[in-house]
Amino acid sequence: MVGEADFRSYYGRPVIKKPVWKSPDVPGYLFAGGMAGASSVMAVLADVTRRPGLARAGRIAGGAGATVSVVALVHDLGRPERFLNMLRTFKVTSPLSVGSWILAPYGTLAVAAAASEVTDVLRGPGRLAGAGAALLGPALATYTAVLVANTAVPAWHEAYPELPFVFAGSGMQAAGGVGLLGAPGAEAAPARRLAVLGSGLELAASQRIERRLGLVGEPYRTGRAGRLLRLGRVVTGASVALGVLGRRSRLASAVAGLGLMTSSAFTRFAIFDAGMVSAADPKYTVVPQRERLEGR
Repeated sequence: MVGEADFRSYYGRPVIKKPVWKSPDVPGYLFAGGMAGASSVMAVLADVTRRPGLARAGRIAGGAGATVSVVALVHDLGRPERFLNMLRTFKVTSPLSVGSWILAPYGTLAVAAAASEVTDVLRGPGRLAGAGAALLGPALATYTAVLVANTAVPAWHEAYPELPFVFAGSGMQAAGGVGLLGAPGAEAAPARRLAVLGSGLELAASQRIERRLGLVGEPYRTGRAGRLLRLGRVVTGASVALGVLGRRSRLASAVAGLGLMTSSAFTRFAIFDAGMVSAADPKYTVVPQRERLEGR
């Protein structure tokens, strides 16, 4: 009797092409876009509930996040005209094309709203721009999950049901951190609730990825990605506790806000790293394929 052979690829070479996206450009873009989109929504809700300090923090974060997103994306592409070329056509079946058409108008509106907030000029048009950015905010915060899941990278593709929830929760967590950091203490209660809700959503969805994916979920549990996720969860728990228990302290709220934003960034970098690891190791592509064939 001959035992079942261990899996090996041809000379140990990857069987899919590893993405050419660079770090920190792309994970930084994932974080900044999520924070910006959720912050714009928070700013409009703060306007409705008459919390001007919280609205100001959300608008400034939206404009800053949009600017960082565009800069990071252009730097990763290598030349600015490559980003402009993506706007020449609109292809609804391409997440990259749809995402470009989300980012471009969102960035324009968010920067205009932030500029009006900072300069106190054209407040009416600035609020309209902020409302337009808020309409596009949820799409900006989550379309990148569809973008990465629409690749052949195993750790991303197999996690397509959960990644939008991870990205949405992570963006809400970062926006809550923005509110705790930038808004007066008397106006920070909605930001605190947003941070708690986003943290819970991100935690539940990311843990489901690790449990459901089996072998393909291994890169999320090991290596640099695993360490970042575990550290992020510790920072999230400590920040949420500090934000809730120290809500009367301006310093405690600011530290909690920074912690929540840092944890959100850890999640984006961890997801990026896990995908790259799974693309480089052929077992994450071939072994699940063989298991599916045997299951049929």
